[in-house]
Amino acid sequence: MHRIGENVIRIEAQALKDLADRVAGPMAVPFNQAVELLYCCAGRVVVTGMGKSGLIARKIAATLSSTGTPSLFMHPVEALHGDLGMLVQGDIVIALSASGETEEILQLLATIKRLRIPLIAITCDDHCDDHVARASSPAKSESVSSRPVKSSTLAEAANVALSCPVAQEACSLGLAPTASTTAMLALGDALAVALAEKKGFQEEDFASLHPGGKLGKRLARVESLMHSGDAVPRVTPKTNMPDVIYEMSRKKLGITAVVEGEKLVGLISDGDLRRLLERRGKEALDMTAGECMTREPKTISAQEFAATALAIMEEKKITSLAVVDSDLKLQGIIHLHDLWGTEMV
Repeated sequence: MHRIGENVIRIEAQALKDLADRVAGPMAVPFNQAVELLYCCAGRVVVTGMGKSGLIARKIAATLSSTGTPSLFMHPVEALHGDLGMLVQGDIVIALSASGETEEILQLLATIKRLRIPLIAITCDDHCDDHVARASSPAKSESVSSRPVKSSTLAEAANVALSCPVAQEACSLGLAPTASTTAMLALGDALAVALAEKKGFQEEDFASLHPGGKLGKRLARVESLMHSGDAVPRVTPKTNMPDVIYEMSRKKLGITAVVEGEKLVGLISDGDLRRLLERRGKEALDMTAGECMTREPKTISAQEFAATALAIMEEKKITSLAVVDSDLKLQGIIHLHDLWGTEMV
């Protein structure tokens, strides 16, 4: 049985290699035009497909959304019974059909054309890729190459037609969509990633779109994890050390900020206290926070990633960071313990 499994994977891997060669060669121009169409989209990207192609369409819509392009999946049958109302001018439709002749998809074409919505087709029919996209505007969709091509109805109707034909399906009967759906999925991912790159989509943007789950935790911002308000231990430079110790014990962060007004001027940690008592003994209790604090302590912005805070703590071998704004106004304290739930520690 493992030989069958191996063969399936090799067939699908070959399909992906062939697709990569196609994108690098004869399909380079329409691929770039598809990315340009999506980049200029003023509305949403509506992805549709039936059956197995529909499942791939859902995933492509999800990938586009998670990489900064508002997208949604439209079931073609539901669309024919009222959901076509979700399509408006300014949107773009990506339609998936292995044959390019799926009846439910073809029935959508009249509405798509009436609304003058650009259409990108992804099919597995082996139409000629130098039958380049008809243009980036629906008005030019009738201008076709004079060169004869073998295209499906969907590919002919599209502003940009992308194809990913496969030499064979991985199914031993050659019937179940396997290599073809793998190729469709990869082509959708290629469009999404190329579009994100063109838009300048950054790690910060990705983090803002993934607030939940493991990804969201690993990409959490300092401001979402830090202690703020009354939970932040703080004293003034003139505070006596017994009161400093009380504030540190009461807030239970093993540290206190020393502030003048709202501006951070120093920090005192449990370690600072131990070292001070070793050096000065009981005399330490007669000192003030200003005399004992660490001046110019390590700080971090509330907008930084929690991962950055962890890196600073590991490098400096400390367990807390003061969170400040550009004017050194104290905004909070982030402790190593706060990072445990992010699965980074």
